[in-house]
Amino acid sequence: MPAVLRVALPVPLPTLFDYLPPAAGVASVGSRVLVPFGKSTAVGIVVACDVETAVGQARLKQALRVLDDDALLDSELMTTLAWAADYWLGAPGEAYANALPLALREDRALPDTREEMWELTQAGRSALDAASRRGRSRALLETLAAGPLTADVLHEALPGWRDAARRLSEASLIARVESRLATHTPSTVAPALSAEQQQAVTTIGASLGRFQPFLLDGVTGSGKTEVYLALIEQVIAQGKQALLLVPEIGLAPQTVRRLRDRLGVSVQVLHSNLAEGDRARAWLRARTGEAKVILGTRSAVFTPLPHAGLIVVDEEHDSAYKQQEGFRYHARDLALLRARALNVPVVLGSATPSLESLANVKAGRYQSLHLRARPGAIRPPQVQIVDMRAQRLEHGLSPALLAAVADTVARGEQALVFRNRRGYAPVLLCHACGWHAECPRCEHPLTLHAGRRQLICHHCDYSARVPEQCPACHAPDLKPQGQGTERLEEALVARFTDVPVLRIDRETTRRRDAFEQLLEGLHEDRPAILVGTQMLAKGHDLPNLTLVAIVGVDEGLHSVDFRASERLAQLVVQVAGRAGRASKPGRVLLQTHHPDHPLLRQLLAQGYAAAASSLLDERRSIDLPPYGHQVLLRAEAHQREHVDAFLADANAALAGAPLQIAGPMPAPMPLRAGRHRGQLLIEATSRGALHALLRPWHQSLWRLPSARRVRWSLDVDPIDLY
Repeated sequence: MPAVLRVALPVPLPTLFDYLPPAAGVASVGSRVLVPFGKSTAVGIVVACDVETAVGQARLKQALRVLDDDALLDSELMTTLAWAADYWLGAPGEAYANALPLALREDRALPDTREEMWELTQAGRSALDAASRRGRSRALLETLAAGPLTADVLHEALPGWRDAARRLSEASLIARVESRLATHTPSTVAPALSAEQQQAVTTIGASLGRFQPFLLDGVTGSGKTEVYLALIEQVIAQGKQALLLVPEIGLAPQTVRRLRDRLGVSVQVLHSNLAEGDRARAWLRARTGEAKVILGTRSAVFTPLPHAGLIVVDEEHDSAYKQQEGFRYHARDLALLRARALNVPVVLGSATPSLESLANVKAGRYQSLHLRARPGAIRPPQVQIVDMRAQRLEHGLSPALLAAVADTVARGEQALVFRNRRGYAPVLLCHACGWHAECPRCEHPLTLHAGRRQLICHHCDYSARVPEQCPACHAPDLKPQGQGTERLEEALVARFTDVPVLRIDRETTRRRDAFEQLLEGLHEDRPAILVGTQMLAKGHDLPNLTLVAIVGVDEGLHSVDFRASERLAQLVVQVAGRAGRASKPGRVLLQTHHPDHPLLRQLLAQGYAAAASSLLDERRSIDLPPYGHQVLLRAEAHQREHVDAFLADANAALAGAPLQIAGPMPAPMPLRAGRHRGQLLIEATSRGALHALLRPWHQSLWRLPSARRVRWSLDVDPIDLY
């Protein structure tokens, strides 16, 4: 009887698939195979060999081809992915597919992992001397004049260089060469560590070679990155690998530069803004152990680490580590799981640790290390509440805030006006009849983007032209209500005519490298005003930024989401931490209509740790996470009755289970992109008991006839109930 392969395919189904082995080649666990699937073919990962199948041999299809001579995924990753698919109740094939870059999920040869370099040809030197090229082509020739450069260096030195390289290569003015990953002499020297930093490095360093979770709790600007760098140096010296996760793509370029300049090794980068070939090459270099330092966002947690030495999760509190579609894993939690399996320490760093991590410290599962001082800073920023009540506001900005901005730029320094809402205004209203612009697919106000003369839904991306008059009563008096970053930018440009005003949000940073280019100019010692969203709250070091003014605090004080207070406290502290990071003292203004709110008062008087401790006490008293455990069943369909029927059936399937169930109920946003939405929230105080009941229930959901008429998903440990 021929052996049978069990294969994970990238489809949203709760099952693995059995195939007969291919006619040629030997498949092993963790290798890719090309198999027939439906009327087409698919690339799958072999999960088991020589299995007993419940399907008759005659009905089994034969795998077409083995794609790998050796297993692409090692036993640690295979075990981790099986656990993750089970815990987050994901489709197993989607979980395994997540571990591979997109280029490796296709039926084609593995890319060459040699490092891409470019150099001038003799003809190129002649063209440079003759000045026969202009613009970016000439800039690329000049950049390569000193010698060959890697693609990574060119990405930094000349963003958008690829088109010029293609033209010059076709003209034989430059040539591509390949080499192994090279080391180089570090260009920066490690600064002397503070006593706190050295203590953290010594403590974590003593754990190299065994599993131990650490929470590095350091105030903004306290030098957490220097601790990471010192530890990674130790890991490289031992011939091992370090994985550093960051929450946002925008943080990657500056971190790559610091790592490479300090460590003298090539840093492999993995995030969604890279070309797929580059991601695949970085992943494969890590798999062979050639790459010693891997930096990436959420999905980089799946990088193979055959010589693992250390895993670091920077800004561990950040919600970007939770995948919100498809396989809904949490990269921070998966990093802990992998560190245990690989027997290495894992460092979770944050100035505002998540309540989950703080609870784990209290329970003795994590070891806590503190960085309370800001090296080189005169003192922590001074925080002041601005009472907006009974004040005459200009576009939502109080006189005290505007005066503080004026004083700051007059001293030649920089100010940040923070507003976590992009666009010009969140509502366009008719003063004559009360009509407001609403998304027809979401029944939610459309945001006015004045620069583009468009109304845009930030939930489904529906857009429409701004009407010349009210569609309801034809009055011409349409007024924007509220303020987004675009409107604040306009107001500040009009008031401060001699100072550059830079807006940094998703609109102004759409182009690759735009974020880095906007920030580069701010390193100069000259006045400027920034207007930005939470993109600016994380990790950016702007030495001349001394004032941070936070607008729109009140929206986080009265939310129905039980996590809103934690997020607001983290956001305030993170944004405030941008001020006064060098030798100049910083100042922070919180503009609010609720100056006596207990959370704000506690944050100012006692700091984040005290506020977080109070929030943990609240959560414990009512069994909310991290002391209670949740699973959210979401469903959506074009017809409301289909959603209601499915959720009622799903609820009935849990009858008698010792769980707390909220719902069925409409989602907080009941209509989105033309689809009706509903949900069922399941809660329990025991994680083990919750999962024991949910596994069979999850399987039963697939068999419900009503499930075929809806799009549904399960979210284990949801961080967003919307």
